[in-house]
Amino acid sequence: MYRSPRLMAAALVAAVVVLAPSPAQAATVTVQAESYAAQSGAQVEATADSGGGQNVAYLANGDWLRYDGVDLGGAGTLTVSARVASAVGTGSVELRTSSVTGPLLAQFPIAATGGWQSWTTLTATIASHPTGAQIVFAVLRNTTGGDFVNVNWFSFGDGAPADSGAGWIAVDAAAWNAQLAQFNGLTPKPVPANAVRVSEFNATCAYSHSHPDDPIIFPGLPGASHMHSFLGNNGADAYTTTGSLLANAGTTCRPAPDLSAYWIPTLYQNDRALEPKDVVVYYGSRLTDPSRTVPFPQGFRMIAGDAKLQTPTPAGSVNAFYCAGPGGETGRSTDGNWPVCAPTANLMFHLVFQDCWDGKHLDSPTHKAHVSYSYDGTCKGDYPVAIPNLSFLISYPTSGSAAGFRLASGMASSMHGDAFFAWENLAQSQRVKNCIVQKAKCNTDGNF
Repeated sequence: MYRSPRLMAAALVAAVVVLAPSPAQAATVTVQAESYAAQSGAQVEATADSGGGQNVAYLANGDWLRYDGVDLGGAGTLTVSARVASAVGTGSVELRTSSVTGPLLAQFPIAATGGWQSWTTLTATIASHPTGAQIVFAVLRNTTGGDFVNVNWFSFGDGAPADSGAGWIAVDAAAWNAQLAQFNGLTPKPVPANAVRVSEFNATCAYSHSHPDDPIIFPGLPGASHMHSFLGNNGADAYTTTGSLLANAGTTCRPAPDLSAYWIPTLYQNDRALEPKDVVVYYGSRLTDPSRTVPFPQGFRMIAGDAKLQTPTPAGSVNAFYCAGPGGETGRSTDGNWPVCAPTANLMFHLVFQDCWDGKHLDSPTHKAHVSYSYDGTCKGDYPVAIPNLSFLISYPTSGSAAGFRLASGMASSMHGDAFFAWENLAQSQRVKNCIVQKAKCNTDGNF
């Protein structure tokens, strides 16, 4: 991996992100690595870790990052974690309070993880520590020279089980075991000789309704979100639960057994909401061995993309809007962030979700920490369970113009999607077994 010249100037950026617990829950603070108040020797880059966003990179001996107002809670056990990646290892990350030479809070030895974007979580448990809001420094130590580690985030908790912390929702072990037993007991249908050998089935979903709600990010808080365009379950709103989805048989998706709710930020053209013409929700696999894939647990939740990412998206950008159809893209909007399509083409977006799961949680504080992308065709480490590779293929009935568009969440780069799963168990299991496990392309009805 090419390592560019290192920046040595201090910088001021965003504030520490605190995931506030309810009074009955364990305190958990997650600090994004790029949210430092000052730094020396670091650069910020786009990350391939679960959830996307940015990580801090090009870290070498003597570099440091400063975080202000990190709440270490009260007296008692403190559990500290660091999300790191390294192609070379040989060093350590020290967390110190007050200054770069202040009291040592925790130390994480860095070993090679398999690449600069191959991520792992390191955890240390501390019996005695300063309490309340603290200045925390991450100090890099290495004796062999050169850059040796990237960091995505740090977390600080009180040592209680993760499921008592804000946002962690444990899978119901009994229900999941029953769902798996049904799946494992299925006999797959024979694959015809002329079948296309691609692991895939889909749900074809039309636009249902719009709400400024997000039942994953802001459950029980109507109007707390930017405007979303909902697909699938026609009862989805801020109060949505697994039970309410399963109880509401109305859906704009085919097949009917898919009662899941899917949503994306509303697209505006000249301040007029422009709803998708259709969205194909693909369930596939990017794994070397798709036979390891299991269905989504009932009530599983996840998010792809980053609503807070507000950066330019010029032509050729990754994960960008594009034109599909005869004539394709004919130009760019005045601001350069949106394609202008030929009159015979439509504006499109392809949003790809994570396909590896920790096997323990239906959701997590960031709504991404329980899942990850399979970068090398396998699910392993903290995310050993292969789930279907979900993706949204979104088509809008417009060609666009030089005026461009805007999303309810902001710039084109903020495109994101949410999925709250509520399939009829047997219908999903049959499709995963017949289509994904056997590497055979199936249609919306689940047939070859």
